[in-house]
Amino acid sequence: TKYFFHSNGARHGWLDTEVPTDEPPNKYTYDPDDPVLTLGGNHSGPPDHPDVIRVGAIDQRPNWDREDVLVFETPALTTDLEVTGPVTVKLFAASSAPDTDFIARLIDVYPDGTAYNLTDGIIRARFRESIYEPPKLLEPGQTYEYTIDLQPTSNVFKKGHSICVHITSSGFPLWDRNPNTGHEQGMDADVQVAYQTVLHDRTNPSYIILPVIPNESK
Repeated sequence: TKYFFHSNGARHGWLDTEVPTDEPPNKYTYDPDDPVLTLGGNHSGPPDHPDVIRVGAIDQRPNWDREDVLVFETPALTTDLEVTGPVTVKLFAASSAPDTDFIARLIDVYPDGTAYNLTDGIIRARFRESIYEPPKLLEPGQTYEYTIDLQPTSNVFKKGHSICVHITSSGFPLWDRNPNTGHEQGMDADVQVAYQTVLHDRTNPSYIILPVIPNESK
């Protein structure tokens, strides 16, 4: 099931199954010197430094109000909804930089506002077409379609909960910061700020594909 991103231009938008029409894009600034911090996830963080990178399901509210995190959320669900299987985000986006990252995170929001991460994924723009072929830098300002594969998950979003997606460009220190310069990877001492644009309109309908399991209970 496709859940499309919607917004009136505000950083906090909504998710639903309706294809967007004419909507203004979302814009945010990614500064490698001020990255979004890692809050949990399916990884093995250093056990002797849980204060640096925690693992598992962690409340995402500390990142909720950052200006470089876009939030798309459904209204409170009226019935339970099971999601089991692979998760993919199709993102239409542009950047002022020749290379950058885009991250998508699926979140279960509880009625009290607690927001637990379920799964996430990242794509480095230069590898948007292939990780095996030579990388291709971006033409700054041009819109590209990105496929972000999140790790498979299984979760029942309970009645009263909301489905939420965060879109951002960093998750440090789980993922190395993209310096946005387009220079050779791992050989760059410079960084530059990237001005990101995420589109969600009729021509560029960004969305998340959720493997919804039909509820066959009587």
